[in-house]
Amino acid sequence: MTNHSELTDSLPICSDLPSDQSPPDGLSRNHSQAAWSYEATVMQVEAIINQIERGDLELAEVFDRFAIAVEQLNQCEIFLTRQQQQVELLIETLVDEPEGS
Repeated sequence: MTNHSELTDSLPICSDLPSDQSPPDGLSRNHSQAAWSYEATVMQVEAIINQIERGDLELAEVFDRFAIAVEQLNQCEIFLTRQQQQVELLIETLVDEPEGS
């Protein structure tokens, strides 16, 4: 049976975000060393779903892959929540600025 770290290490990591973009909390050490990308993570989840749907995996590996997909979706949710908070803060800043600034 393949262990969790072997499966996550085999997934590609895209570096579409600037190097100062911090990954969501909960990323493994291997992932935090590279720039984290929401789009790449979603693509990885889609690839896992396709593998499961094809039915080519052994049952134990289906559960391992599913666990990875859930972890990655949690990372995406954290990222989106942070981005939403930043947008709300920016909007609040615009609304609070006096006219003529």
